[in-house]
Amino acid sequence: MSRNTRDIYNKLASTYKNNVDEANPYNAFYERPAMMAALPSQLNGKKVLDAGCSAGWYSSQLSDRGATVTGIDLSPEMVEAAQQHYGAEVTFLCHDLQEPLPFEDDSFDIIVSSLTLHYIKDWTSTFQEFSRILKAGGMLLFSVHHPFMDFTRFDCKDYFKTQLLKETWKKPDITIDVSFYRRPMHCIINETTQFFHLDKLIEPKPQEKMKVIKEEAYFYLMTRPHFLIVKALAKKL
Repeated sequence: MSRNTRDIYNKLASTYKNNVDEANPYNAFYERPAMMAALPSQLNGKKVLDAGCSAGWYSSQLSDRGATVTGIDLSPEMVEAAQQHYGAEVTFLCHDLQEPLPFEDDSFDIIVSSLTLHYIKDWTSTFQEFSRILKAGGMLLFSVHHPFMDFTRFDCKDYFKTQLLKETWKKPDITIDVSFYRRPMHCIINETTQFFHLDKLIEPKPQEKMKVIKEEAYFYLMTRPHFLIVKALAKKL
C-alpha cells in the first residue's frame, strides 16, 4: 500500500482507538455481520490472519471464537491501538501487504481481510503470498468496495478501467481525504481465482435493526450495494 494510505490511517487511529469504528452503521449492521456469518462459529485450534486489522475489532472477534489470531496492518498507530485494546489475546504486527509476509508456508487456516484490498492497485503479489501461507483448503475471506457503488458514486467514465478514486470521510473527530482503487467485477473475480478456488460471492444486505437506527441508510443499501464479500479456498498443487 502507499505511504499516503499509511499516513491516513495513522491519523485515523485515535478515532478507531476510542470506538473501533463501531458507531458506523455500515460496519455494525452491514459489513461486519455478513463477514462474521461467513466464518465458522467455532474456530478452536485454527490459526487466523487478520490482514489489515486496523484497530483490532475482527482480531478480537476471531479470538473470541477460539482462534489463535495474528493481526497485521500498514499503520503503526493502528497497530498500537490494537495492541492496547487486544494485545493480551492477539499478536499484532506492522506490515505492508504488498511486501512478502513474515510467515512460513502453510501457517494459517484462514485469512480474513476486511475493507483493505481496495487500497492496493495490483493484487497479484498479495494473493500469491496469501496462497503461500494458507494451508491446503484454507479459507480466504475478504470484503471490498462493490464496483457498482464506486462506479455510480464517483466520476467514472470507463467501468472496465481500474481507477484511483478519492473521497472525504467525516469521522467524529477528524475529516480526511481517503484514496482507493475501483476495479470492475471481472477483475475482482479473475484476480482471486488466479490463486484460489471461488467458493462464494456475497452481496450483503443490511440488518433489519439498521432500519430502526438509521432508516435512510437501510433503504439506501437495499438499492445501492456498497460492499462485496468474496469467500475462496486455497489452491495447492
